Amino acid sequence: MADVVEGEVADSSAGQVSLTVDLTGLINSHIDQLEHHRSQMGELREMLDSVFQNEPTYQAHDAAVKEASKVRGNTKKQLQKQPQVQDLINRIQDHKSHMKELKTALSDYLQEYASTTSSRTFETTDGQLREIVYDARLVKGSNL
Repeated sequence: MADVVEGEVADSSAGQVSLTVDLTGLINSHIDQLEHHRSQMGELREMLDSVFQNEPTYQAHDAAVKEASKVRGNTKKQLQKQPQVQDLINRIQDHKSHMKELKTALSDYLQEYASTTSSRTFETTDGQLREIVYDARLVKGSNL
């Protein structure tokens, strides 16, 4: 049995607090940088849009593209009314829906597998070793 030394808990807690403070600072710094870059990109996009809006040749081409897009859209709508095209669209939607359900279930199974085995890797039936990864994001909450 390992000897318990007084102060180890305090050192561990202090280290945890220090790590939390450091991580909080890094997270806030990155959030601020992201907001700064987002703001800068908005200003630059406005400047770029202004260049395009003030160029007559671009405006003429843009109008032609809009008209062609409208004609293409109408043609697409007409084609989508055909029964065989409707059938294809429905089949694609069914596959998308089923794939979404499968991905959600797979994610749940991988989380359970990782917590049960304490492993972050999984070997597939074809022998590939894949890493289990998580995508953490920070979203604005509503009155948390």
